[in-house]
Amino acid sequence: MDKLWAHLIEVQPDPDPWVVLVSALVALAIVGFRLPWQLSRGLITIAHEGGHALMALLTRRKLEGIRLHSDTSGVTVTRGRPHGPGMVLTAMAGYLAPSLLGLAAAWLTEQGRVTLLIWTVLLFLVCMLLLIRNLYGALILLATGGAVFALSMYAPSHVQQAAALVAVWFLLFGGVRPILELQHKRRRRQARDSDADQLARLTVLPGGFYVFFFLLVSVLSIAFGAYLMNPLP
Repeated sequence: MDKLWAHLIEVQPDPDPWVVLVSALVALAIVGFRLPWQLSRGLITIAHEGGHALMALLTRRKLEGIRLHSDTSGVTVTRGRPHGPGMVLTAMAGYLAPSLLGLAAAWLTEQGRVTLLIWTVLLFLVCMLLLIRNLYGALILLATGGAVFALSMYAPSHVQQAAALVAVWFLLFGGVRPILELQHKRRRRQARDSDADQLARLTVLPGGFYVFFFLLVSVLSIAFGAYLMNPLP
């Protein structure tokens, strides 16, 4: 156990500045272009639904399960009081989760704890797998977890570091686009049961306020994450 812990908290040297910049550009291209975004958006959905599930557990709501769908949508089913702080926080956590997870991952990467970050992601995926209630969701989590496990076991340290940087930037940038897509759907009245509209029904604030709040947190997470991983002296 001592050797395992020492391996997990091993500190890697700082990446070259060009590696940080290129990884940011790669992640931005994945999020910004239509085809790579459609192929990778399911990863953001995993973080989104994981955020709902984690907050439900923290607020002591009964977690029934999680479903991930082939159209990159998802749903987390909980039981408990239909109103109150627990329900509000659970509904609020989804759109904030990718950005906040990206910010936490940026801090670990800046500290050189890439191995710890990778194994934390694996633990997160295993916990979600236990809560999945449909076959497609289980397959997506198994494929994602298998790729992360293979990276941790067989890739050299510099490859792990580069992949971790791309993943961190992807979470930070990828946290913004679903919020913009949400507002676009709300303007066309195609998202009447979105998290923002559920929050509007639970509180006195309009749904637009929550969209703005989600966007503000996501943009601030990008700014602070970029500050943490700043490659320049």
